[in-house]
Amino acid sequence: MTTDHAEAAEGVAGPPRVDAHHHVWDLSVRDQPWTRDLPVLRRDFTMTDLSPQLDAHGIDATVVVETVDSADETVELLRLYARDTRVAGVVGWAELSAPDVAGTLDRLRAAEGGTGLVGLRHQVQLEPPCAAEGDWLLRPDVAAGLDVLGDRGLVFDLIVTAAQLPSAIEAVRRHAGTSFVLDHAGKPPIAAGAIEPWATRIAELAALPNVAVKFSGLLTEAGDGQRDAEHLLPYARPLLEEFGARRLMFGSDWPVCTLAADYGHTLSITAALLETLDDADRAAVYGGTANRWYGLALGSGAAA
Repeated sequence: MTTDHAEAAEGVAGPPRVDAHHHVWDLSVRDQPWTRDLPVLRRDFTMTDLSPQLDAHGIDATVVVETVDSADETVELLRLYARDTRVAGVVGWAELSAPDVAGTLDRLRAAEGGTGLVGLRHQVQLEPPCAAEGDWLLRPDVAAGLDVLGDRGLVFDLIVTAAQLPSAIEAVRRHAGTSFVLDHAGKPPIAAGAIEPWATRIAELAALPNVAVKFSGLLTEAGDGQRDAEHLLPYARPLLEEFGARRLMFGSDWPVCTLAADYGHTLSITAALLETLDDADRAAVYGGTANRWYGLALGSGAAA
């Protein structure tokens, strides 16, 4: 973390509150093809749009996450980190299967804002199963890249569907020296009203110590009439029981969350789902876990 970011963190009273998962984009710079059938998302979303929401809800710092598999986007997000003290970390993209992924990571970290690189993500949810080579996460070239991430002290964010959880579990098991974060709770099939085998697989994943999970995306996985605490609690409970607060981090998934709820409602539903936690556990979910897992260096008050 740069001096400016560290000084900004020190100015926060109490444990910093972190939104560990959001996105920004400018459609004039780069299209977001996945939004073409989602008119709510077919516009620019910037930190200027997000900052008033953060102020209104007491969020001190954020982690911005890649949206498309683009090295140029990662460079842009690192520049954003360099220029906006609210952004405490970047989960970017690089070709993990490339033979020179170590060199790519070193170049990114040497670039403007490069100290803000805390991890990588790949759109695994879009990768089809491959009988010849195995699922994407288990390919030998990808496995080599995951080991490099561990060597560099960087995290790999898992964006997978519920059906891909077995591959995610195996990848986390094989790469004990790499830290992982499961995005959006592994996309449980809430809209279908199903909880198994997702819940069993969440327990299997949680048994591995090198993975945390983002308490995010539940609202967008729910269907009409399900976006309340009563319907979401059966999916929140396994996350709390299996991972515990010290491996659970809040992420808004803004602006994708606006498909289901605005920023404030996303936070209020999250609060309702976490109401049984004590103050220390709540502080972990709202900042401490992200601070420790990503190495955000937001101050001792955020440790958990």
